[in-house]
Amino acid sequence: MRSIKGLILKDLLNLSHYKTSLVILVIAMILIATSQQGFTLYIPIMLITMFGMIALSTFSYDEMAKSDKYVLSLPSNKKEIVKSKYIVVISFTILAAILSIIISYVISVYVYKQTPELMGILIPVFGGMFGIGLVTSIQIPSIYKWGAERGRVQMFIMIIILISLISAIIYFVTKNIGIDVNAVGKIFNNFGIPILTLVTIIMYVISYKVSCKIYSKKDL
Repeated sequence: MRSIKGLILKDLLNLSHYKTSLVILVIAMILIATSQQGFTLYIPIMLITMFGMIALSTFSYDEMAKSDKYVLSLPSNKKEIVKSKYIVVISFTILAAILSIIISYVISVYVYKQTPELMGILIPVFGGMFGIGLVTSIQIPSIYKWGAERGRVQMFIMIIILISLISAIIYFVTKNIGIDVNAVGKIFNNFGIPILTLVTIIMYVISYKVSCKIYSKKDL
């Protein structure tokens, strides 16, 4: 556990370079949302995406500094290195989610004088967490397999393929099987958050196991 704490601290120190950028980003989101009421729906998606992608930048720092070779000379193992990365990425995602909920609620109540519906805030938040969870679940194993730069390229290719397949499946199902879209929407409103949470957890678990398997076989 001490090794994992040290690895997390290392990544947080690297990410400290982004603190000014994150503050500017949050202020910009607030200013835009206070001038455009509908923009509050996009705050969770944008903040969670930015925080998640910034957390992934720790891989680039490690690759440039070749820090893994040094870390493995200490009382640490490859599984702990992988675990620390997932903890950092998930923690940043949760932090962005909490921050976006607070910002969206405060702006709605104190700027637009409206009490927002809880689901109206939570669904975009959990949707954003699912989205960045999908991206990071694909990208982290890709980075361990091909490296930070090549991993990004492979990740974008896989995401494009995945989105195309999902779009094709949705189109086929809705057009050819005749599913009631409104009924699906009602189900999502009632069970969307538990479903998104469960799927996101499953994605991270599978991604973590794949990353551990890839990294354990990698020569440094």
